[in-house]
Amino acid sequence: MSIASYSDLQSAISNWLHRSDLSSYTADFISLGESRINARLRVQAMETSTTVAATSAALPSDYVELKDAYVSSTTPYYHLERKSAEWIYLHYPDRGSTGIPKFIARQGSNFIFGPAPDSAYTVTLVYYKHLAALSGATNTVFTAYPGLYLFAALAETAPFLKDDKRVVLWESKFEQLLKQVQTEDDAEDYSGSLLRMTPG
Repeated sequence: MSIASYSDLQSAISNWLHRSDLSSYTADFISLGESRINARLRVQAMETSTTVAATSAALPSDYVELKDAYVSSTTPYYHLERKSAEWIYLHYPDRGSTGIPKFIARQGSNFIFGPAPDSAYTVTLVYYKHLAALSGATNTVFTAYPGLYLFAALAETAPFLKDDKRVVLWESKFEQLLKQVQTEDDAEDYSGSLLRMTPG
């Protein structure tokens, strides 16, 4: 059968399991599989951007990982280098207004900057977001690679299936597909460009 929707995926999981007593857990298996994919995959379909004020920069609600950040309200733009919060506080202990930020760090559910901004700068964040949950809408990764979601969900059945040898196969298929998706996306990301040596 083709897997083109959330209901298709639920049916496929039931068919692969051959266990009618687990049908009520299918949505949980999918949700856990989605969490697994979001934790491991970093592809262009997950990339998005937003702008925040450098004075109060909360993490976006769909945030997974930061890819790039820059001060975008100046000319020219200023790229922000990623550091730890401890590094920021060590090198910029005075949190008063001190200049145009050069560094960014995550602290809990917020971003902090070093030096602390001396004006109301706008920062553009380019980050990886959670892929849309299939229970609400399909996403491009699922459309292109439904098997990734199938085997991610099947692998999450391990606590119920115990020593079932199929789980090892499903884990292996998930890892294989995850690598394939990431490799193909990475290749596309650099396609059309000549490989050049970058001076150190």
